[in-house]
Amino acid sequence: MNERLALSAERAAYLRKIRRETLLVRGSRAAIVFVFFALWEIAADTGLIDAFIMSSPSRIAATTARLAAEGNLFQHIGITCMETVAGFLLGTVLGTAIAMLLWWMPRLARIMEPILVVLNSLPKIALGPVFIVWMGPGVGAIVVMGLAISLITTVLEVHHGFSCTDPDKIKLVESFGASRAQVLQKVVLPENLPTIVNALKVNVGLSWVGVIVGEYLVSKAGLGYLIVYGGQVFRLDMVMASVLILGVLAALMYLCVLWLEKRITAAMIAA
Repeated sequence: MNERLALSAERAAYLRKIRRETLLVRGSRAAIVFVFFALWEIAADTGLIDAFIMSSPSRIAATTARLAAEGNLFQHIGITCMETVAGFLLGTVLGTAIAMLLWWMPRLARIMEPILVVLNSLPKIALGPVFIVWMGPGVGAIVVMGLAISLITTVLEVHHGFSCTDPDKIKLVESFGASRAQVLQKVVLPENLPTIVNALKVNVGLSWVGVIVGEYLVSKAGLGYLIVYGGQVFRLDMVMASVLILGVLAALMYLCVLWLEKRITAAMIAA
């Protein structure tokens, strides 16, 4: 009984330590953000920086409130989010599917590896006009731009994870007569779920970059359009407001991926 109580006390102390560490990390993040915006506002108010060029948190807040009151802001946010989520999901799903195909066909993987590396090194942004010609000046070209930036990275990362799967585990299930499809289903995919989730984390940033670049080139709505329009008419408060909103949306998307990672980890532990 005493041993059990000691273990329970140690576990409780460990959990308290984890909670304190989590609160410290979150509090430090909030403090860094608060200090950054406070210093930015003070610098603008005291004239250390030009508030017209660099803007300030108060001006950005006023601009955001005005855009929201006009009813345009949420429309622009919705369009950009829709395009980003579409490119994000397509890039992850197609990239994982291609990685599975390359794992299934090792000869094809050896053929395609240098080609994929070269394609990954190409500046996808420079292909934006080509995508516009192919897809037309609409949402399709923007989604394809987001897809193009994230697809090859996903293929390379996930295929690398598949290739590094523990060979002893594969030999073990094969010794019981497992087919290649069963090896993929029972060993390769479960063992590489963390790799796929990591690809999701990377694709969060890549998808936003691709969509915003696409909106720079062709869109008539969206946060990228607001950034371009604000720069053209020297409404730099609108530019900074749009950039900060993008940052918030990207952070929320990243938190969703972290939530998914926790759920997958918990399911793997339970299994």
